[in-house]
Amino acid sequence: MEFDTLTVSLLEARPDAPKLDAKEVDRLQDAHLAYLATLHDMGHLQAAGPIVDPPGSPLRGICLHRLPLEEVRSLLEMDPAVKAGKLTVRFFSWAVPKGTLSFPSVRFPRSQSET
Repeated sequence: MEFDTLTVSLLEARPDAPKLDAKEVDRLQDAHLAYLATLHDMGHLQAAGPIVDPPGSPLRGICLHRLPLEEVRSLLEMDPAVKAGKLTVRFFSWAVPKGTLSFPSVRFPRSQSET
């Protein structure tokens, strides 16, 4: 059997994240969303979204990529929320039977006002 290998990135809140005021948090979230949308537009990001459960978990979001893990690591180190110390990222490779997943062309939101 053939497999497709994806890189999964788990975005987690950092317990030592800097304290930001509401305006700074909003600006950083918009920059984060714009960065993910740009990665998607470039074909580097297949799917991404926030985690809504369980409450209190540090897990904030999941991203799926069709790129090698080290390349994804380099890209997500440039995410504004990661650079600002608000998020940290864990990575792993995920193999699924070839053709299991398909990702239709959609537009990713570039700001909170678009979500």
